[in-house]
Amino acid sequence: MSSINKKIDDIANEHYAGNNSAFAKVMGTSEANIRNYRKETMPKLEFVVKLREIFEISFDYLLSDYVDPAKSKIGEPSTIYKLKTDRSIKDQRVPLYDIEATAGMVELFRNKNGKTKPVDFISIPNLPKCDGAIYVTGDSMYPLLKSGDIVMYKELNNSIDNIFFGEMYLLSINLDGEEFVTVKWIHKSDRGDDFIKIVSQNSHHQAKDVHLKNIKALALIKASIRINSMS
Repeated sequence: MSSINKKIDDIANEHYAGNNSAFAKVMGTSEANIRNYRKETMPKLEFVVKLREIFEISFDYLLSDYVDPAKSKIGEPSTIYKLKTDRSIKDQRVPLYDIEATAGMVELFRNKNGKTKPVDFISIPNLPKCDGAIYVTGDSMYPLLKSGDIVMYKELNNSIDNIFFGEMYLLSINLDGEEFVTVKWIHKSDRGDDFIKIVSQNSHHQAKDVHLKNIKALALIKASIRINSMS
């Protein structure tokens, strides 16, 4: 039994006294799926996302070896997204940029190394290497990210070889000559290696296939910060 199967089993026992039928009804799936997810079958992404939303449990808790869900509730000051190859840095000052003031993501990446003045710096201990941070706008990644949250990123070359499919990215996309900056999940496209599929967390936003030639800048999201109260 994997870590996530064990946690699904724990949720079923804690909230539904092990009743697969009751759990399945709340999750909008079949009783057979619940039985399988409590054992050895890896759940679908939609199921994991719904678990997070209904029970207010972070992805970090569901997908890692954390054992105490109380320490992994959503709404914490920050969430760190780490790859297995990531190396944590004890201390680093990550520049926070106003992307509108820098005339977009492409211009921001082009004028780095001191040429673009950050509005502030962020320090989080033991964070993976980050090149910068920006504020999120829009609701396409809600409820995982909401407008006003901060995402911290690592710049990448615009190459299919540099993409870890299934991870979250900051992208600059050329739409009829104008720059569209967005945060999305990136998946493989059914249209071939010249395309990627960008997927929103918000189910009201449809997935879209984008040609790689229209990707003008690309960065891997390494962490997010949410401010829950200004008082």
